[in-house]
Amino acid sequence: MTTPWIAGCGLTTFGRHEETGLDILAAIAARDALLDARIPPAKIGLAVFANALAARLSGSLTIGQDAFAHVGLAGCAVLNVENACTSGSSAFHIAVMAIRAGEVEAALVVGAEKMFHPALGLIDSGRTLPDTLLGRVTPAGFALRASRHMQRFGTTAEQLAAVSVKNRRSAATNPNAMMRDPISVRDVLSAPMVVDPLTRLQCSPIADGAAAMVLVNDRLARQIGARTHVRASVLTSGTYDQIDDLAEWRTDGRSAQMAYERAGVSAGDLDVVECHDAFSIAEILHYEGLGLCPVGEGGRYAERLLAGDTACVPVNPSGGLMSRGHPVGATGIAQIIEITRYLEKCGGHRPGRLGLAHCMGGDKDADTKSCTVAIVERKHAVA
Repeated sequence: MTTPWIAGCGLTTFGRHEETGLDILAAIAARDALLDARIPPAKIGLAVFANALAARLSGSLTIGQDAFAHVGLAGCAVLNVENACTSGSSAFHIAVMAIRAGEVEAALVVGAEKMFHPALGLIDSGRTLPDTLLGRVTPAGFALRASRHMQRFGTTAEQLAAVSVKNRRSAATNPNAMMRDPISVRDVLSAPMVVDPLTRLQCSPIADGAAAMVLVNDRLARQIGARTHVRASVLTSGTYDQIDDLAEWRTDGRSAQMAYERAGVSAGDLDVVECHDAFSIAEILHYEGLGLCPVGEGGRYAERLLAGDTACVPVNPSGGLMSRGHPVGATGIAQIIEITRYLEKCGGHRPGRLGLAHCMGGDKDADTKSCTVAIVERKHAVA
């Protein structure tokens, strides 16, 4: 098997792109990734396009072929992927498997979403599911988790708010982020309530945007001097019939452990994490599930991160979903791009070498429908 390397990245700003079509947004990111990689379109053997909502909102299908035609891709294998919030990272996982298996030398992965649409409404995991029919749409499900975590572990409203404040502070230096103005804990707690205890500033905003990556094998990586390779990529689904307590998300722990074992590392080896902070409680649960802190300590870990505790692994230095924005199909790829760029700049308080990107998507019977964990390492491809 060959090692997948990240050769190039392309990322649009996240926000309102009302005058730009979905295929054009995707093509912009794809073009930038190809230019960054210095890989001509003819080298791409597989192109995977990720989107979650276009079929529902606009009736658009097989968008990948339309987007890739704008950048000169023709004749290669094209896949279109939908997997809720992990659509992008699921597409990345497919490309990783293709490179590892030796099926292609280079793959292009693109995720794009346009969410400023009058038909969007509240996002759910299926309008015919019993939970949805009973009102358990996405914000309500996370509010239940927050309430249970507060009751079981003593997590406070201020600790939940700390996640939002920390991520907004990080977004201030990210030119692609949608929400960059500073906020305080008081601002978060006094914002309009969405579902108790989650206020509006504890929920990720909708956004338009696109993200793209070029992955290559060892041979091409040596030719172009690629510097970041994929140590592990994991895609799982929930268990559904084994949910003991909403205060713990065991699918997180199971998926992370698989990734750590495949990469031959542990949580203590990580230099940076981007995780799926769709809501403030989500990030707290993911601290625990990823092994950054013990179960029940997530609220205190958020406080430590906000205080700048250098013993903590930096989490969501891009601003995360809550401040960068959450164009669903693009998010999973954007997280891996942010990790890659962080490592390339060796940012933060320690030399950047190893990063983890985590995403979750969909909800079924109190568990997630999909979970992805990718671990990437900064190193030079050598002959």
